[in-house]
Amino acid sequence: MNKSLYRLFIVLPLVILPCLFLLYACGAWEVVPPASPNAIKAFEVPDRSKRYSTPTAIKEFVEETKKVDDYLLYDGDDVNIEVIGRPELSGVQTIGPDGRISLSVVGSLLVRNLTREQTAEAVTKALSPYYANVFTTVRVERYKSNRIIIIGRVEHPGEILFNSAPYLMDIIAQAGGMPLMRKDQVLTRCAVIRKDTILWVDLGHLLTGDTSLNIPLQRNDVIYIPDSSDTAVFVLGAVNIPGVKTMSPQMSFIDAIGQAGGITRDGNTEEVHLIRPSENVHLVIDMAKILAPQKELNVAINEGDIIYVPRHSVSKVSYIMQQINPFSTIMSIGQLSAMP
Repeated sequence: MNKSLYRLFIVLPLVILPCLFLLYACGAWEVVPPASPNAIKAFEVPDRSKRYSTPTAIKEFVEETKKVDDYLLYDGDDVNIEVIGRPELSGVQTIGPDGRISLSVVGSLLVRNLTREQTAEAVTKALSPYYANVFTTVRVERYKSNRIIIIGRVEHPGEILFNSAPYLMDIIAQAGGMPLMRKDQVLTRCAVIRKDTILWVDLGHLLTGDTSLNIPLQRNDVIYIPDSSDTAVFVLGAVNIPGVKTMSPQMSFIDAIGQAGGITRDGNTEEVHLIRPSENVHLVIDMAKILAPQKELNVAINEGDIIYVPRHSVSKVSYIMQQINPFSTIMSIGQLSAMP
C-alpha cells in the first residue's frame, strides 16, 4: 500500500474521532435543575429597598440615640474628683474594669453608667457620714471608653475614640475613608451595629449628600463596610463576558446580563436560569417576555445570585464546528500524509 495513503487512513480516524467525542460531550455538559414551583413569588421587581433599612427604622434609630443626652461614665475613663476643701480626698481616678473608683475612708464606689452629676452626688453621699458639709464636683479628664469600632473596607479599620458624639460620616472620615478601587468594584452599603440592632445604610446616597443617613452614633457602636466581593453575582454560560460581577445599587436581572456583555448568538434566550442559592429557588426566564407585558420578570438581583444562559442544542454543534477550522484540519492531514 502506498505509504502516503496508509498514513491518511491511519491519521484521519485519529483526528475525526476526538472531534466526534468532543461534539458528543458538548451535548450533555449543560445540566440545569428544574425550575422551582411559583418561583416568581420568591423574586421581586427591581427595588433594592430591602437591602437598606427603611426611613422609619432610621428615624427610630436616631431618636433612640438622642435619648442619651448626657455622657455616661464607663470603664477606663479618667475622672477628676474634687471635694471642696478636702484636697486629700480629691484627685484623678481611673474607672476600673469593674466600673468602680476608690475613695479614702469610703473604699470603692460604683460609678459605671452614671452621669457626672450623678457621680458627684454618689461621692457626696458616700462621704457625708464621715465629713460635714461635703460638696463634690466631677470632671472627665479623658474619655477612654468613648469608642466606636469600624471594620471592613476602610483605610484604617479599628477603634476610634471621641469626646463629643460623632456622626457616621465623622467616623468614616477618621478611619481614612474608603480605599481607591477599580471601576468594577462598588461599595454599596454599610452596617451600623448596636447591641441586637443592625441598621443598613445606603453608602451611595450617604456619600452624595443625603444628610438623613448621616446618623448620630453612640459609644460601642460598630460600623461595618462590606467588601465589594461580598456583593457579587455570577453570570455564566452563553454570555460574552462570563464570570463574577459586582452588584450595583438597584441592579436588576437585565443589568446583570448587560454587565456580562449580553447573550451570545448561540445562547438560548427562552430559558435563562436565575438561581438564588440563599433561598433555594430557581426561576426560568424568557428574555422576550421581559420586554413584553411581563416586565415583572426583570427581577431584582441579590448577593450570591447565579444567572446561567444555556446554549441551544443545535448551536452547540455548530459552535464547536466553528472552533475547528476545516481547512487547517485538511491541510494538517495532507501534510502528515505527505511526510516521507
